[in-house]
Amino acid sequence: MRFKDFYELNPEKFQNKTNGITPRRWILLCNPDLSDAIASKIGESWITNLSQLSQLRNFVNDEQFIQDVQRIKLENKQRLVEMFKDEYNVNVNPASMFDVQIKRIHEYKRQLLNCLHIITLYNRIKDNPDAQTVPRTIIFGGKAAPGYLTAKLIIKLICNVGRTVNNDPVVGDRLKVIFLENYRVSLAEKIIPAVDLSEQISLAGLEASGTGNMKMMLNGALTIGTLDGANVEMDEEVGRDNIFIFGMTVDDVDALRKKGYKSKEFYDREPELKRALDQIRDGFFSPEDPNIFADIIKHLLDWNDHYMLLADYAEYVKAQERVDQLYKNQTEWTKKCILNIAASGKFSSDRTIAEYAKEIWGVAPSDKKLPAPEEGRPGMKHEGEKIEVTQPHVRRQDY
Repeated sequence: MRFKDFYELNPEKFQNKTNGITPRRWILLCNPDLSDAIASKIGESWITNLSQLSQLRNFVNDEQFIQDVQRIKLENKQRLVEMFKDEYNVNVNPASMFDVQIKRIHEYKRQLLNCLHIITLYNRIKDNPDAQTVPRTIIFGGKAAPGYLTAKLIIKLICNVGRTVNNDPVVGDRLKVIFLENYRVSLAEKIIPAVDLSEQISLAGLEASGTGNMKMMLNGALTIGTLDGANVEMDEEVGRDNIFIFGMTVDDVDALRKKGYKSKEFYDREPELKRALDQIRDGFFSPEDPNIFADIIKHLLDWNDHYMLLADYAEYVKAQERVDQLYKNQTEWTKKCILNIAASGKFSSDRTIAEYAKEIWGVAPSDKKLPAPEEGRPGMKHEGEKIEVTQPHVRRQDY
């Protein structure tokens, strides 16, 4: 029997709980300046009751708060710019849009779709170097499973595309691509406060409920994504006007599969898509080994693109054009950032755990305060023994 079969037998035994993140790490610790700016407007109760962030809606037109949020974001980005120069030898424009996709490398998460968009942007700049374009720094982070060769090939392609883009004098600082080495929590704490655009572009119906999108939303990023995973609830919380939704829904995906999806039809229909795929196939990004990415093309064309990148490509590019238009108006962009922060209260792990406690575990919450490590626990004796505990520095140690 499968999981689905058990659910059909006893649906009352199954519950869904939306994931959550801890605001103590994912904004208070990693973005203290934004935390201070928020606290200056609504106090500090939001730190342990994240739903209180909804009060920020009252300040969406506050000019000083808008300027503070913009300043803090730029300072966070400038810190990353220094890291990119030191560790990757890439000069990045801090005023560029930081477009970020940080997650496990997998075909269904569609980092490859993002890469096709990068190639499209690159081609547009090369074709029309004098055009006014919104500068972007596109950042990837994540790891592939040890035996997952296709995912590793996608990483290789992103790095090769980045090498071409980053060293093209015609492109300059209008487009940069960086793949972060050894992505991990400590690196995420540096990246997330600087994100402008959060990429959540998995094929609809395949993501359970990620948390990276919640972390970036809490830190004032706008999201571009499909109606998949937690994006669905983020869309409900913040409103369709404050998130960039594109692509097929779950029902659309099912309908297209039943109808008979033919990826080559999209390849033939979209000239910019065809050009990008032809460049990959012909070794434009791998002159030293022109056939290295042949399997990627086979996956997308010969093996019919299981994760339907080609079907969503055109809408994705159009959604990115909407992103560009909004980014040109920094005041309106920042207002939507504030609305996203204000709408992120639902995505606290405190709420998730409270729902587990009430609806699954059947336990009541307790306000009992646990003793600090150096105080010991009730009933413990340390006769004549001196206990030394080094406390880490915490900005607000009361929380």
